[in-house]
Amino acid sequence: MGPLRSVVLAGGGTGGHIYPLLAFADCLRRHDPGVRITCVGTPKGLENELIPPHGYDLRQIPAYQLPRSVNMDLMRTPDRMWKAARAAGKVIDEVDANVVIGFGGYVSVPAYLAAWRRELPIVIHEVNVPPGVANRLGMKFSKHVAVGFPHQPAQAEALRGARVVGVPLRRGIATLDRAADRAAARAQFGLHPELPTLFVAGGSQGARSINLAVAGAAKSLAAAGVQVLHVIGARNEPVTVPPDLPVPYVTLPYLSQMELGYAAADLMLGRGGAMTCAEVAAIGLPTVYVPYPHSNQEQKRNALPVVEAGGGLLVDDAEMTAAWVERNVIPLIRDPHRLAAMGTAAAAYGRRDGDEALLDFVYEAVAR
Repeated sequence: MGPLRSVVLAGGGTGGHIYPLLAFADCLRRHDPGVRITCVGTPKGLENELIPPHGYDLRQIPAYQLPRSVNMDLMRTPDRMWKAARAAGKVIDEVDANVVIGFGGYVSVPAYLAAWRRELPIVIHEVNVPPGVANRLGMKFSKHVAVGFPHQPAQAEALRGARVVGVPLRRGIATLDRAADRAAARAQFGLHPELPTLFVAGGSQGARSINLAVAGAAKSLAAAGVQVLHVIGARNEPVTVPPDLPVPYVTLPYLSQMELGYAAADLMLGRGGAMTCAEVAAIGLPTVYVPYPHSNQEQKRNALPVVEAGGGLLVDDAEMTAAWVERNVIPLIRDPHRLAAMGTAAAAYGRRDGDEALLDFVYEAVAR
């Protein structure tokens, strides 16, 4: 048995924080079924929908949005931050935790503060450049920082000394054999077993520009013999697809088992969220990345290294039109040699062992 008896995992708000947390929790449990795993979250976060169904204990604590700049004044000002840290501390004490592992999101901050006051080891996992504000604050209290991608330490001063471990991925994705699972996945969606297949998904929220562009190109895609599996996003308007297309065009509001979409696909078209980049690179799926434009360009920074390695294409959101899809996607998806080369390049850049590498890093931090 390793040095871990009770672990507190902190991360919430978005899937980008929660999915790596869950994958890591699964890894912990595989290695040591006796370890106590406690997750902390906020009352309103997505963690409430995702963590309890996976069988993990979720404790709610208050968490508050932070100012965008990180300095020690932040610690002195809001008494509500200390209130949240006290709540986190109660959880840590009750479960007798011997390490706190944070994946970002506002709920991580009270957990970091409470662990620091108890002189417990803190391990921080970060997937973005620049690091999120919660993890930047956590780095004031811990030198045990792990990152998901090799470009991060080079691009962010705060991450210079971080260990590159990769991103913890769900086993269904980390162990996916696309070629072996392709026929079953296509059958599940009612797709043709042999036709080139474009998988479209704009992240958990979907992406209106992507949805409109691909649906607008539906007739041209079908005429070229390209079938489409299109995840619209639960919060987006349904797209209008022409009736009576000669090949399948399947739309879904949401897909919980993304590995099925990946297995069905020859090419993916989607955003550049850190989890998407980590997953499609790990499994060697060629991808057209359309980074979300209204942010600090972190999605572009996520996607660029795998594109530069030869594993995909990058296109600005403003250029994502039906005409662009017709000009660029159709020739690519009908070129199996080019797709195979891109898939090989993506897989060489990606990694499937992020959960195991992070666990090794945690063992080191606790042993110290």
